[in-house]
Amino acid sequence: MIRFLSRRLLVGAIVVLGVVSLTFLLLHLAPGDPVVRLLGPTATGEQIEAQRRALGLDQPLVLQYGRWLAAFASGNWGVSIATGREVRWMIGHAWPATVLLVSLSLALSYLFGILVGTIQAVRTGTKLDTALSISTVTLFAVPGYWLGLMLIMVFTYWLKVLPAFGASGLDADFLTGWDRLVDRVRHLILPVTTLVLIGFGGMARFVRGTMADALAEPHIVVARARGLGVRRVLLRHALRNASIPLITLLGLSLPALFSGAVFIEAVFAWPGVGRVLVGAVQARDYPVVMAATVISAALVVLGNLMADLAVAWADPRVRDSND
Repeated sequence: MIRFLSRRLLVGAIVVLGVVSLTFLLLHLAPGDPVVRLLGPTATGEQIEAQRRALGLDQPLVLQYGRWLAAFASGNWGVSIATGREVRWMIGHAWPATVLLVSLSLALSYLFGILVGTIQAVRTGTKLDTALSISTVTLFAVPGYWLGLMLIMVFTYWLKVLPAFGASGLDADFLTGWDRLVDRVRHLILPVTTLVLIGFGGMARFVRGTMADALAEPHIVVARARGLGVRRVLLRHALRNASIPLITLLGLSLPALFSGAVFIEAVFAWPGVGRVLVGAVQARDYPVVMAATVISAALVVLGNLMADLAVAWADPRVRDSND
């Protein structure tokens, strides 16, 4: 297991380095100059060149990349070109809001996905299964930003029952106790609902397939023929057999949900890492974009590693094969 873990960590580090290197290259080759955006259209050529020298943007790309990589590895994430704030502070300040949004969405997506997928597996071929399949496929295919905008239009502008933007109301500083909690929950409902509707559709399709295969196993068919209750068969046999793929999917869902949250945070003006990243890309704020890219790539690697470890823990056969 130690050898397996070391090998996966090495491969993960190579993947992160490759993603970061490609992002750095594409970011600098993309049209737009962060210095021009920073100084504005009235800046002279001399002022632009002086600022570029001050930021080190006049140096060759290889040298810029080497300096950034060495600084980042030493814990220096740099300073935002657009705001002048430390990148570590900006991401650290926005991180709790993203974690809250993603963790709630992931938990609810799994809950509803497993519930709906299990119902479909038990009722395979029925009208209920067909209706749920159409619904889940549709939700899985709908772009997240479009769904978010539709929810805003319906619940904010038409029904006027839920706020659409931000993590709290303008009067949040004057609220205490229960009123403050209610205000926070009301602002969470629409972005969480958007992520859950997108996430649970794919989850339900996956659970339906794995549960249907598990229910077709000979020992489960025999258990049902012996008169065991459906609930007991599902919980003690089918769901246990289907848990390995679900654990793997959980590890892969974490980075995917963070990626999806980038656009949702932009739509709902949620003060998380995604909103910071979108603003940084628009401003060509290289240090912020690179730091966010490292975090996203590391999450993908970490999610895969967590899934492998969880599967090895749940299935002794996998654990023994990696020793």
